[in-house]
Amino acid sequence: MVAQAPSGKQPLPEMMTSIRFSSSGEVEIVDQLLLPHAVNWLKISTPEEAFDAIKTMKIRGAPAIASLAALSIRSHLSQASSTLPSFTSTKSVKDHLVPICDYLESSRPTAVNLGEAMERIRKLLESESGQSVITPEVLVEKVKVLCLNVFNEDLERCKEMGRIGAEWLWSKRGDGKKNGLKVITVCNTGSLATSGYGTAIGVITSLFETSHLDTAYYAQTTPYHQGSRLTSLELTTLQVPACMICDTMLGSLMQQEDIDAVIVGADRIVANGDTANKIGTYQAAVLAQRHGVPFMVVAPVATVDLSLQTGKQIHIEHRPAIEATLVRGRNVQTGELSVVRITPEGVGEGKEKWQQVYNPSFDVTPAELISCVVTERGVAERVKGKDSIDVASVC
Repeated sequence: MVAQAPSGKQPLPEMMTSIRFSSSGEVEIVDQLLLPHAVNWLKISTPEEAFDAIKTMKIRGAPAIASLAALSIRSHLSQASSTLPSFTSTKSVKDHLVPICDYLESSRPTAVNLGEAMERIRKLLESESGQSVITPEVLVEKVKVLCLNVFNEDLERCKEMGRIGAEWLWSKRGDGKKNGLKVITVCNTGSLATSGYGTAIGVITSLFETSHLDTAYYAQTTPYHQGSRLTSLELTTLQVPACMICDTMLGSLMQQEDIDAVIVGADRIVANGDTANKIGTYQAAVLAQRHGVPFMVVAPVATVDLSLQTGKQIHIEHRPAIEATLVRGRNVQTGELSVVRITPEGVGEGKEKWQQVYNPSFDVTPAELISCVVTERGVAERVKGKDSIDVASVC
């Protein structure tokens, strides 16, 4: 198994990874529901297993789930011929794989990276399936190469975004006399949420690597979603100076500390710059504006959806209500992993008013609260006084 993309370029720092795979197509993921207390690798042999891992949040992060979905198709196509249908034409390859792409895309509709990866495969199948000079075997190999590229390209994009974002933020530092910056991030956007290095955490890592980081503060959001704990694990592995805070403490932190930026990732960025990201991002943006703190969104071009004009058009997933009533962790007395209820019995388990839970996975931050959007192609800054961002300029 290889834990990181064999890019042949500069080596990455030591970091965790959520996906590893072999040249023969075998894929494994870390069960992120058990992190940081246990590292359990799960074998993903079929698109159905990939769908389940994405839906149940065993793997999370828009780039990572796109990579897993693509690699699961590669694994599927690498299986023994006895387990695959007999492809008698390129059309039969297309007819077999398009429903699989549609199925995988339905596992997380908000994460545009997943849809973009599946659409790349569909377009390849559409363009090549009518070519009489191409055999079914050749088309299958082309699909497998594309699936691997989804993973490899994400890794290279993350490294470039980290560099671009860090350089932009360092150039904006106050009087220019600071030796290191204090930044806040929300949710997990590191090597566990991508194919490696990370998006928002990639910027933080780049700041650290260039000795421009003072402290990274990472906010805990909902109790069951483990974004902050995964971020803690990654930053600890990299030995980045970091501090966990509860999302309800963000205002106090900005009052008491000289914060230089809030840096977040995204699951979808639409044409006017409105951005969907993990729940809690919007309130961080409101507080950042109140305290005059730059608010950066860092995501690959694949996350930008120019087909939607405003954030009001973004479909927001709601997680099962029961998740907001539970906390997963290690019992300090027994050492065993446990799931503990933090609400009265029945809350989150019925339709009565007193049982209901509001549990969206994401919120939408309007562009007017965002200072800039960073992709691997550059930085799109919001012009002062404008309520939108020209994200098309960095696509």
